[in-house]
Amino acid sequence: MNNPGNLSGRLLQNLKVTVTHAQLSNRTPGWNRTLETPAFNRLYYIDGGKGKVIINGINYYPKPGQLMIMPAGSTQTTETSVNDPYIRYYCHFDADIGEWPLFHAEKKLYICDSPNPDSIRAIFVEMIEQFQKDDVLSILRTQACLLNLIATCLESSGNSHADFMTQFIHTGDQGKLAHVLHYIDKCLNKPIEIDELAELVHLHPNYFIPYFKRFMGVTPMHYVQLKRMEHAKRQLSYTDFSISDIAEQVGMELAHFSKYFKKTMGLSPSAYRNSTK
Repeated sequence: MNNPGNLSGRLLQNLKVTVTHAQLSNRTPGWNRTLETPAFNRLYYIDGGKGKVIINGINYYPKPGQLMIMPAGSTQTTETSVNDPYIRYYCHFDADIGEWPLFHAEKKLYICDSPNPDSIRAIFVEMIEQFQKDDVLSILRTQACLLNLIATCLESSGNSHADFMTQFIHTGDQGKLAHVLHYIDKCLNKPIEIDELAELVHLHPNYFIPYFKRFMGVTPMHYVQLKRMEHAKRQLSYTDFSISDIAEQVGMELAHFSKYFKKTMGLSPSAYRNSTK
């Protein structure tokens, strides 16, 4: 429960993505740009052609069959051949965890060989089609396509981005908050007070509470209770621990645990356990 992967998962639960444009293009105009710093991320699948990308002063030569993410706020120069322009599926998107951008402007280009070009092409075709519909369900499907493509790009980028989220949670405020989340995970079986959480990031409790809520969406103590209930649900579903043992594991008296669990879940702990069998 205390490993970095779990901390990454805590943060990714608050990831919000929005596609603001999606298209297929093979035109030279619209691609050749000099020293732009867009406020949105760009995600491309190169399906043909030749060209060049410069991100924060570093040169890249994307090839057909490659996926790439150009982070918002990075300095971007892009060129493509007039005689053999890039054929590109692309989208503009925002991706944030709380008030943190998922991709940082100072980072390099995220680029990889597509593991399955036909699949990537199909996902982009679906995204473009759904984006043009602009209704509630199509928005969800568009976001699902984007998340799939982001995951594929990060997964296929090799060892240089294998620790993407580890790097993310050790940057600035992310690192501070990850320390708090790690502490909460480790101490669910003990009383946890606002003062001790605030002390971890050297903030007064009155400042810590809105600071935490800004990034996690809930107050610190609400988050603690949510994590306790998550742990309790896992234990009820997948172990044979007694309910009193589980109450102890989440630092609560049996009566209070049973009452709070039923209020939260709409079922008593024993009824919840029976419903999962």
